[in-house]
Amino acid sequence: MDETAAAKKAATLDEALHRATPSEVIEGALRIVGRERLAVVSSFGTESAALLKVMADVDPAIPVIFLDTGWLFEETLAYRDTLIEKLGLRDVRSIKPLEETLHREDPDKELWFSDPDACCRIRKVEPLQRALAPFDAWISGRKRFQGGLRAAMPMVEADGVRLKFNPFATISPAEIEAIYAGAKLPPHPLVASGFRSMGCMPCTSRTLPGEDGRDGRWRGRSKTECGIHTVTTG
Repeated sequence: MDETAAAKKAATLDEALHRATPSEVIEGALRIVGRERLAVVSSFGTESAALLKVMADVDPAIPVIFLDTGWLFEETLAYRDTLIEKLGLRDVRSIKPLEETLHREDPDKELWFSDPDACCRIRKVEPLQRALAPFDAWISGRKRFQGGLRAAMPMVEADGVRLKFNPFATISPAEIEAIYAGAKLPPHPLVASGFRSMGCMPCTSRTLPGEDGRDGRWRGRSKTECGIHTVTTG
């Protein structure tokens, strides 16, 4: 499928699924694409367990891509392992940046400070492009209520030659809380410390009272996205 065909198919699917529930969107993606060609991309962050729970109820063997950037909190890595066991996830793939790229472009591990966009590119964007190579479509956990570039996202969109499903696009914070409560999902270990949106250690801070959840990401910079949702993957 080329980019034009992907765009047309995404528009048709978005029209058909724009009022669907998250599970219906995942079921539709699985039916249309097939398990071997569909992946979920998850950060195993503060809200990730909700999407992973819905996915696992549909099919726990759908591949899950986790970008292990080398800068993640140890609590996030432990949370990944906890959710794998709790939800019975059968195919979680932890993808790391290439060592040769890190040695060439970030030998002193200071790129996050001097050029955070470049840091995200080598640690998240490029690894995701590599990880998605075998797949025709992927599922994200973005929500419109997160604001910014996410406020108007469709339920299904084209990502280059791939389809991208956003089953939580229209979900509310209350609905996410209900999923956690109903399934007795453990919270991310750092939520209790004031972290509401998790990323890499150098670029993630606690959210202050009255701030939006993602205000703790790249604090003091104009940057609001790591790039995996704003750069075409293929």
